[in-house]
Amino acid sequence: MSNKKESADTSTNSAWGGRFSEQTDAFVEAFTASVQFDQRMYRQDIAGSRAHAKMLNKIAVLSDDDLTIILEGLDKVEKEISSGNFNWSVAREDVHMNIEARLTELVGDAGKRLHTGRSRNDQVATDIRLYLREQIEFIINEIKRLQQGMLDVAEREAATIMPGFTHLQVAQPVTFGHHIMAWYEMMKRDVSRFTDCQTRMNMSPLGAAALAGTSYPIDREFTAKELGFTAPTQNSLDSVSDRDFAIEFCSDAAILITHMSRMSEELIIWSSAQFDFIELPDRFCTGSSIMPQKKNPDVPELVRGKTGRINGNLISLLTLMKAQPLAYNKDNQEDKEPLFDTVDTVLGCLRAFADMIPAITCKHENMYKAAKQGFSTATDLADYLVRKDLPFRDAHEVVGKAVAMGVSTGKDLSELTLEELRRFSDKIESDVFDVLTLEGSVESRDHIGGTAPEQVKLAIALARKQ
Repeated sequence: MSNKKESADTSTNSAWGGRFSEQTDAFVEAFTASVQFDQRMYRQDIAGSRAHAKMLNKIAVLSDDDLTIILEGLDKVEKEISSGNFNWSVAREDVHMNIEARLTELVGDAGKRLHTGRSRNDQVATDIRLYLREQIEFIINEIKRLQQGMLDVAEREAATIMPGFTHLQVAQPVTFGHHIMAWYEMMKRDVSRFTDCQTRMNMSPLGAAALAGTSYPIDREFTAKELGFTAPTQNSLDSVSDRDFAIEFCSDAAILITHMSRMSEELIIWSSAQFDFIELPDRFCTGSSIMPQKKNPDVPELVRGKTGRINGNLISLLTLMKAQPLAYNKDNQEDKEPLFDTVDTVLGCLRAFADMIPAITCKHENMYKAAKQGFSTATDLADYLVRKDLPFRDAHEVVGKAVAMGVSTGKDLSELTLEELRRFSDKIESDVFDVLTLEGSVESRDHIGGTAPEQVKLAIALARKQ
């Protein structure tokens, strides 16, 4: 997010300049500044300042008049930033000092009193938690929108037969609705992880100050409640140096994008000429500048590619924290860009998928034809023989021989005659063909979690309730 061009202010930073005898080098000033990217947390920073000001008034550090003009001033600053009329200054380093300096310009000495009893260390820790708490809400909402689209597709295709694969080899027939519901389950676990992350991070570091707390009689429970936190954090050293919540978020995001990458891979394969199971909407694809016949699945390919980016952000944060002593270190400035990039990338991928998935078109005949290849009902024949009191290992051998005949004759198991099948076991009778059809195979998996169309519909109904 950017507003007015960053100011070339060359004055010494008033937040800490009293200790220094010379001005910061211009390159170092720009190199160490974070305002270029942390300004996106301005709403959270202002919310934290409002809560802190109210608390200072409660403990009689700020007068009622000071509180009034500070809150009015913060409102003006927020309006300036949101309207794009705010001058961000690199010389003021970060979002916190830019807002505080502008507030002081507007309200005078009262603005200088606002920082009493806090530090930028607890301030930024609070801002990041507030920001991430909100972004997780957006992410969960987008996942649920994607899940809704999946349920619509699964319901529409609950009885659509396709091959199920292991090792990318035809294994057993399943329904497309059942396959989509497997994706839904992945997303359900992702929602659970992000919800857990949000719950764990919802503790307020505000009041930990630089690292040891403050000598003022602050009320941390008050500010925690004002900001919607469950409670204050319990150790000031840990409060300002903890970035576990950011790492956990990026870990959850990496798992989510891995799920989406697996889905992308299947969409790419299924939409290829070799499989031709589905048609992706044109608006999510592009053509070729030289080959006019091409329709490239760009959105799934990009989502698959962005997995490396999000995984890299997780590794960046883990590496960032691996050797940091307590408490706050300047290294922690490097936590924001990978975190912000992860938020933006995940939201973008989810929005694209939530729009694309419901618009998938299935090519039913191609799916059905593919399911008939590879002897996908072989396990059904083995199960049939077991129900006829043949031990499973013996049944496995019988079916293996029947498959060998099918390979040599170019016939599917369902196309072999009863006489041909009985060469391998006299337990095989005419009812065998009830289980050798694709329809009979999927309908026989009629239990919780099975691919039978009725079970798929029950799973969808349960999911809609949840």
